[in-house]
Amino acid sequence: MRAVILAAGLGWRLGEQGRLMPKSLLEFGGESLFARHVRLLSACGIEEVTIGVGYQAQKMRDAAAALSRVGMSVNLIENDRYQLGNVVTLWTLRDALTYGGPVLLMDADVLYDARMLRRLINSKAQNCFLLDREFEPGDEPVKLCVRGGVPVEFAKTLPEGLQYDQIGESVGFFKLSADAAAELAARTDRYIDSGATEAMYEAVLREQVLADPSRFGFEDVTGLPWIEIDFPEDVRKAATLFWEQLEEAGAPAETLAPSIGEHRRRLVVDAPAE
Repeated sequence: MRAVILAAGLGWRLGEQGRLMPKSLLEFGGESLFARHVRLLSACGIEEVTIGVGYQAQKMRDAAAALSRVGMSVNLIENDRYQLGNVVTLWTLRDALTYGGPVLLMDADVLYDARMLRRLINSKAQNCFLLDREFEPGDEPVKLCVRGGVPVEFAKTLPEGLQYDQIGESVGFFKLSADAAAELAARTDRYIDSGATEAMYEAVLREQVLADPSRFGFEDVTGLPWIEIDFPEDVRKAATLFWEQLEEAGAPAETLAPSIGEHRRRLVVDAPAE
């Protein structure tokens, strides 16, 4: 199994912070999101990760070089059209999707509890979403709707009258079988060939899920802490309120608390004042 991570975009909604560096290089607890992804994936037995980069790609290359000590193969593939929809980044990573084995597809801008990653990898479902039933309503979260254990919708905005018995926010991490990953790559090819370069990759994944929902399952991770870093308030929350709840790979959060407190005081990224 390999991991494929999307990390090419400019975090424009973060304001100045998003312009200073790629979002995945924001540091929390003295460690960048990028480095944390690699460390947790390595701890879970993943030996290869391919990352789609774009905005300030050289900074990502420098960060990857500094991670050589983890003993994992970290491959960077550059999307020089990162200003377009992230479907272009997914298309740039199509070879990593079609290598012939299962794939973890992950957004880079998520700070998360290690148990979520283990639950995804160990799920009995070959094609798996992570679903959190505790989420703020509105058009920002990408929602997964399930009826009878089968996904019936995957979108930010739901069609009127949709029937479901469970709904939750998608974490932005997916496990795909070799066949499903190759199919996703083929569907992404068709998006690019049709000129739909402003699309988000979730639209391609939604199309695939709704074409044959029975192939897809999910793991309910409600109650496990995670946060997607999109806005300045997300940075503040991740930097100050989040760490006490986290479990690292193989280590309960309480064993990490002293060093976390120290890192908070010297957090590289200073969140703007209210």
